[in-house]
Amino acid sequence: MTGRWDVLVAGGGNAALCAAIAARRAGRSVLVLEKAPKFYRGGNTRHTRNMRCAHDTATGTLTGPYTGDEFMRDLLRVTSGNTDETLARMMIERSYDMLEWIQQQGVRFQPSLGGTLSLGRTNSFFLGGGRSMLNALYRTAQRLGVEVRYEHEVTEVEIDGRSFRAATVTTPEGKTRIEARSLIAASGGFQADIDWLKQGWGERADNFLIRGTPHNRGSLTRALIDNGVQQIGDATQCHAVAIDARAPKYDGGIITRLDCVVFGIVVNKNAARFYDEGEDIWPKRYAIWGRLVAEQPDQIAYIVFDAPNLEKFMPSLYPPVQADSIAELAGKLSLDPHQLTETIHDFNAAVVGGRPFDHTEPDGNRTEGLGIDKTNWAKRIETAPFYAYPVRPGITFTYLGTRVNDRARMVMKDGTPAENMFAAGEIMAGNVLGQGYAAGIGMTIGAVFGRLAGEEAAAYVA
Repeated sequence: MTGRWDVLVAGGGNAALCAAIAARRAGRSVLVLEKAPKFYRGGNTRHTRNMRCAHDTATGTLTGPYTGDEFMRDLLRVTSGNTDETLARMMIERSYDMLEWIQQQGVRFQPSLGGTLSLGRTNSFFLGGGRSMLNALYRTAQRLGVEVRYEHEVTEVEIDGRSFRAATVTTPEGKTRIEARSLIAASGGFQADIDWLKQGWGERADNFLIRGTPHNRGSLTRALIDNGVQQIGDATQCHAVAIDARAPKYDGGIITRLDCVVFGIVVNKNAARFYDEGEDIWPKRYAIWGRLVAEQPDQIAYIVFDAPNLEKFMPSLYPPVQADSIAELAGKLSLDPHQLTETIHDFNAAVVGGRPFDHTEPDGNRTEGLGIDKTNWAKRIETAPFYAYPVRPGITFTYLGTRVNDRARMVMKDGTPAENMFAAGEIMAGNVLGQGYAAGIGMTIGAVFGRLAGEEAAAYVA
C-alpha cells in the first residue's frame, strides 16, 4: 500500500500496536512509524511485565476480583485526585474486556510470579514479559497487513485548523513527507531528552537514570504542541522509581528496579531517613520513591536492611553491598559510620509491634517517637550481615503531553476537539496521571486508549 494512508500511527509500543490493529481490523490502511531500529522497537513496552485491568472474578491467572470501583479508588489515592475523572472512569470501564481482547491479538498471560508484592489479584503478567507481548502484537499487526517502518521519526506535522494533513519524517535516507487521513500519536514520553527534563527539574536531572529507550525524546509531542494542540501536565511530572544507582544511563529496564524499601530503611548521603518506608502497600506507592530521591542531596539514597530480609524480594541486576557491621557498611557506601550507626540504633529502639510480617497488607508493625516514623513493616535491623543498595531516580516516562477527550481525540488550544488527530499511551498519560502511579497502569492507558484511538480513527476515515 502506497500513497495517502488512512491511518498514520507514530510510535511502536503497546499503544501504537493496539491502535494499528484496531484500525486495520476496521478495514483501514495503516502505516506504523517507529523511531528505533527493529531490535529496540517498542519503547517502554519492552521492559514491562504486567497490566492492571478491572475484573469481577478470579481467573486462571488472577487470584481474585478487582472491581472498577476499587481500581478507581486506587487511582484517586496514588494521584491524590489529580486526574481527569471522566477519562479515568472510561478507561477503567473499558479495561474490563481488554484482557480478552489483547489475548485475541496473540498475547498470553501467566499466573502471578512469586515476589511480586501483592499484584497477583490486580495485575495480569505477560507470559515471557513485555518483549514477548510486543512481538505477539507485531506478528498480528503485520499478518493483518499493517505496514511497519523502523528508524522513522515524525519531527514535524502539517495541521490545517483542526485537521492533520501530513507528517515530515526523518529517516536514515533523509527527510520524507507522508500524507494520511488521520494521525494517531503513540510515540511515548520525552524522558530521554535530559535538557527537556531540566526545564522542570533543573540541574538535578543530570543525575537521573532513564529506565527505557534513549529514543523517547518527545519530538512529536513538541511538534503537536507547537502546532496548536493543547498541552497537559508539566515537565516535573513523571513515573519515577528508585533504581539501582549502578544501572546504565539508559535502558536498564525492570531488572534495575528495587522492591526492598518496605524491608528496611532508606537514608540519604547524610545517613538520615527522609520518608516513611511503610506508608502503604508497595505496588500502590513504589513510584513515589524516584521523586523522593530526586529531592535528596546529589539525588542519591541507600536502602539498608539485614540478613533475614535478603531473599524476600526480587533482586536487582546488581548484588547488594554487604558488610558484617553497620560501620563497615557505611564505609563501603561513603557514609558517615557514626551517623548511620546512630540512625539505625534510634530506629531499632523505636520499633514496636511484633506481629507476623505480612507484605500483602499493612501489618501495624511501626516505630514510635521518631521524627519520621515507619508506619508498617518495621523490624529491627540487627542481624548480620547487613546489606544496602544505592539508588537514584529512574525515570520511566513523563506526563507532559497532549490533552485528549473521551474518544481519544486530541484537544486543540481553544478547547475544541481535533477532527482527525488521536493520541494514546505515554504521550497522553498525563490526562489520567496528573501525578503518582500504580503498578501496571501505564500498560492499561496504552492498550485502552490505543484500541479506542484506532477504532475512532477508522470511523473518522469511514
